[in-house]
Amino acid sequence: MTNPQLITIDGSQGEGGGQILRSAVGLAVVTGKAVRIEKIRAGRSKPGLMRQHLTAMKAAAQICNGVLTGAALGSTELTFEPQQVVPGKYQFSIGMAGSATLVLQTILPALLTASGPSEIILEGGTHNQWAPPFDFLQRAYLPVVNRMGAHVEATLERHGFFPAGGGRFVVKITPAKSLTGFDLLERGATVSKSAKILISNLPLNIAEREAKKIVQKLSFQQQDVTIEPVESSGPGNIVMAEIQFENVTELATAFGRVGASAEHVADEAVKQIRRYLTHSAPVGEYLADQILLPLGLSAAQPASAGTQRGGSFRTLPLSRHSLTHIDTLQTMLPVSIVTQGNDEDCLVTIKPH
Repeated sequence: MTNPQLITIDGSQGEGGGQILRSAVGLAVVTGKAVRIEKIRAGRSKPGLMRQHLTAMKAAAQICNGVLTGAALGSTELTFEPQQVVPGKYQFSIGMAGSATLVLQTILPALLTASGPSEIILEGGTHNQWAPPFDFLQRAYLPVVNRMGAHVEATLERHGFFPAGGGRFVVKITPAKSLTGFDLLERGATVSKSAKILISNLPLNIAEREAKKIVQKLSFQQQDVTIEPVESSGPGNIVMAEIQFENVTELATAFGRVGASAEHVADEAVKQIRRYLTHSAPVGEYLADQILLPLGLSAAQPASAGTQRGGSFRTLPLSRHSLTHIDTLQTMLPVSIVTQGNDEDCLVTIKPH
């Protein structure tokens, strides 16, 4: 007998990646609604669940004693029936270099308004090319989340680069009774500019060449660019350029890899920052994608005195990834998300339905 409350999600819609899966299951935990996802990651060269997706699904089930059906490596469909969220101390390990930060993003929404605090230990990839690196979560994303009433503190204990993995970080969550929405329309004054280059098990001159290029291309002072040799299970290199404003922080990242020169990697980070600075919108492309969900939750919750429901932000033209995310949010939550803009600027407004 079919469940009339079951929400069916087409995992092949839009960009057809893992974001649909993580958002749908994460929101199922928050709302208590059962969800079935079909055609999982149909838009990818290797469709179906990979190890990091499977870990995220099992983590979501564990924090609420939910029931997963069809959760196996390579599976292209699954059903998730959530129960009540149980805050506490949890540890999740991907076992390889799959992104641990994406596992966190699946379970964090539910824990932000849980009945008590939680501590999450995550092991796997902390700095992966196709996922937000730990530093982006810590410097750009979590400060925005923390203005919503909950408090999340993340501490990196060990770096994990692709393909070796082996990273580890700890996240402590003090929840709020409800999330307060916000409006983020202006950057505010510039507070600081800096860049950090991580290098592990590779010649130090790679980082030195990247630092030289950052100083040249972004007009940073040499003292604003730091090189940080780190210990990890395998080789790794990442360039991170950060500009902190009064109201928001933008962090551009570029990853060293076989076949890409140090100068080319640094140039990638430079181009990201320059593109951001040619616009006046405060929210960068990747941050826009990530703050949609917590703002959606604030709009969907029952009204309470003194709490803003939903909000708005100005960002660069939305990526296909973000547009797909918006479709998923409007399917799972009683919210309305309106986008208005042009090639230069986009205003996103999230309201109760």
